Amino acid sequence: LLLSGCGTTKIGRIINDPTRYQNRNVTVEGRVTNVVGAFVSGLYQVEDDTGKIYVLSTHSGVPNKDVRVQVSGNVTPGLNVMGKTWGTAIRERDHKVKY
Repeated sequence: LLLSGCGTTKIGRIINDPTRYQNRNVTVEGRVTNVVGAFVSGLYQVEDDTGKIYVLSTHSGVPNKDVRVQVSGNVTPGLNVMGKTWGTAIRERDHKVKY
């Protein structure tokens, strides 16, 4: 039970320090809150207890809203405006629906 979070990164850590994770592979886990896309590619948002992040999917489909997923992929940089980064996302390598 204590090890269930091992191997995942909290979304808030990525959002609060995006340069640390820029172009690095991460795994996050959370609930899908928004979905835009089709069967093969699209954009969806994942939320954990620390924040939300968008995921760009180009090959493994888009999960349904309100399902719990584990996502692995590469952190893409956002736009830095006056010390605040906007648009940080994960380019998905794969995702798994968690039950």
